[in-house]
Amino acid sequence: MNSNESFFIIDCEGLTKTFETPNGEFEVVADFSLKARSNEFVVLFGPGQCGKTTLLNMMSGLETASTGSVVVNGKAVSGPGPERGVVFQSIALFPWLTVMGNVEYGLKMRGVGKQERRGRAQRYIELVGLQGFEDAFPVKLSGGMKQRVGIARAYCNEPAVLFMDEPFGALDAQTRYLMQEELQRIMSVEKRTTVFVTNNIEEALYLADRIVVLANCPTRIKAEYVIDLPRPRDYVDSRFLALRQEISGMLDRAL
Repeated sequence: MNSNESFFIIDCEGLTKTFETPNGEFEVVADFSLKARSNEFVVLFGPGQCGKTTLLNMMSGLETASTGSVVVNGKAVSGPGPERGVVFQSIALFPWLTVMGNVEYGLKMRGVGKQERRGRAQRYIELVGLQGFEDAFPVKLSGGMKQRVGIARAYCNEPAVLFMDEPFGALDAQTRYLMQEELQRIMSVEKRTTVFVTNNIEEALYLADRIVVLANCPTRIKAEYVIDLPRPRDYVDSRFLALRQEISGMLDRAL
């Protein structure tokens, strides 16, 4: 194994998270450890309300762990940073900014000059298929288009890692399938180490290099599956369906 193969872009060790409640302490995450290599697409798959979002927030620096450590690209995570892009389920666009304004926002806040940031933003707007909508405001966009803007904004900062928290969960079924295909296409052009949260098994199998199955709260790793199916994947392929049944069964036992 060469040095690039052995270097982990994400290295989480012993993460725990406990919240104080009126009824005492409530443990959401228990002794979670995960490593991810360069350009690996890791899906955290678990039941609703099991702690997936809390995990992702700790890994991305949006929330502080009770114990444990997170290292991304060789640096300890102690808060948010431009090397970690986040795409949320709730489409968190600035309604007063255009598509271009939203996509270039992070670069603008970092002091990148107008010409450079516009050029970079334009590249990612085109990558997600929104050329021609640069001057449109979010209110004029469909749900799928808004989420494309969120993905372009995350990519525009050129982060080492992308964290995606059920980004298609609020979309209708048809748009969700289209966005899964679109994300697959984007990943083939712009590879990133990605941690993607979902409770949808088909989505997990369609996108993942590796699926990490999580137990119910307090969440911990129940099982891991390396998904070596060829891309693009077929939802009715016999191997796809067999893995779907096996992993779904593992999730049920975690409940």
